[in-house]
Amino acid sequence: MNGEGKVVCVTGASGYIASWIVKLLLLRGYTVRATVRNPMDTKKTNHLLTLEGASERLKLFKSDLLEEGSFDQAIEGCDGVFHTASPVSLTVTDPQTEMIDPAVNGTLNVLRTCAKVSSVKRVIVTSSTAATLSINPNDVVDETVFTDLSVYLAMKAWYGYSKTLAEETAWRFAKENGIDLVVMNPGNVIGPVLQPTLNYSVEVIVDLINGKNPSNSFYYRFMDVRDVSLAHIKAFEVPSASGRYILADPDVTMKDIQKLLHELFPDLCRVDKDNENEVGEMAYKVCVDKLKSLGIEFTPIKESLKDTVVSLKERCLLI
Repeated sequence: MNGEGKVVCVTGASGYIASWIVKLLLLRGYTVRATVRNPMDTKKTNHLLTLEGASERLKLFKSDLLEEGSFDQAIEGCDGVFHTASPVSLTVTDPQTEMIDPAVNGTLNVLRTCAKVSSVKRVIVTSSTAATLSINPNDVVDETVFTDLSVYLAMKAWYGYSKTLAEETAWRFAKENGIDLVVMNPGNVIGPVLQPTLNYSVEVIVDLINGKNPSNSFYYRFMDVRDVSLAHIKAFEVPSASGRYILADPDVTMKDIQKLLHELFPDLCRVDKDNENEVGEMAYKVCVDKLKSLGIEFTPIKESLKDTVVSLKERCLLI
C-alpha cells in the first residue's frame, strides 16, 4: 500500500478518468480529498462514495474552477494534487466562457493554491494529446511536441485550444513558482465507466456502434482508463518522473477499434462492415518510450473495448 499515511487531492473527481484515479488511490491506501461542484448531488457522487475504502479515507469538497481560493480547503495539508477538472465538449456556443476560462483560469486557480501550500510535493495535471498534435503525417509525436495554437484557432477547435493553452499556462506558472509539475497527455480514453453518465471519450465508442463516424477521427489514439489512471499515480509516486507523458497506445487506430467492435459485438453494430473504410486514418507515429519508463503496460485493446461495452450495457448507456 504505497499511499498509506499520504493525503492527496483530486479535482473534478466525479469525471471519468478522475473517478478511476480516486478508486486506485483508495486501493493503494491513500486518503483522498475529492473536489466536485456539488457534494450533495448524489447522482454524480454516489459512485465515489461506494468505492472500496471510501467510507474511511474519502472526503468530498465543494470547489469551482472559476472561484479563486475555492480549492484551498481541499488542498491544505495534501502531499500531492491531481488536477483533472476541465470542460470537455465539441459543441460550444461561447468558447471563452464555456471552455477557455474554466480550463486556463481553473488550472491557475488550483496551482496558486498549490504554490502556497508547503506540504504539496508534486502536482499532476491532466492535459490531452490534443496539446501534442502534429499536422504533418510523417512526424513522430513525442513529449517535445506542442500543438500550434493557430491551428486550433483556424479550425475553431475550442477543446484542443483550451487544453493546449491551459497546459502552456501551467508550465509557465510552475516554473515561475517552483512547483514540481508533471503533465499527463492522454489520447481518447476508453474502458469501463464508474460514473453514471456517458462521457465524451467513451461516447466515441457508442457513436461507432451506432454507425456514426466521430469528427477528426483520424487524429485519435486510444488508451484504457485503468492504465491512464495508474500512470497518473505512478507520475506522483516515482521520484524521477518529470515533464510530460503521452498516454496513448501507438499501435491502435480508429480503424482497429471499428474492426474489433464488429468482431466482438456483431449484433450491436448498426453499420455494415463494408463501411468501415469511411473512417479516416492519420499516418503519424506516437512515441511512448517515456510512458513505459513509469512501468506502465498497455491493457490489450480488445479487452478494453469489451469491458467498455459491457459496462455501458450495465449502466444502460448504449443509446
